[in-house]
Amino acid sequence: MIKRILPPLLSGTLFGAGLALGGMTNPARVRGFLDLFGDWDPTLAFVMGGAVIVMAIAWRFQPRMAHPLFAEKFALPDRTDLTAKLLGGSALFGIGWGVAGLCPGPGIAALVIEPASAAIFVVAMLAGMLLVRFTERSQ
Repeated sequence: MIKRILPPLLSGTLFGAGLALGGMTNPARVRGFLDLFGDWDPTLAFVMGGAVIVMAIAWRFQPRMAHPLFAEKFALPDRTDLTAKLLGGSALFGIGWGVAGLCPGPGIAALVIEPASAAIFVVAMLAGMLLVRFTERSQ
């Protein structure tokens, strides 16, 4: 049991710490990145660049591996994964991220740093997730 829980717990903790260290739990920093013609803040570009470098290295190692360290097989996306639902959800995610300055990962990490303001975002996010579940079941 602990063998199954430990890898996602450690990777989630590392991810949250990276978001906090990179300032992504601060909505003003995210909005500053999106303000291209005003007081632009390039911090998010460096955070994204760091993530791209890590993934580029991971993509180089993946073909040489028979299977992931903590799973039986890889679950990699392909072009058939691009659906109207995915694209619509991505657009909604981006709009919400731009308006709130938070997305799910930083929103949850911000609960530790600024619980009062982050809680409003997290409650709204959870309400949206429940709404999607209810609407999908009714179809």
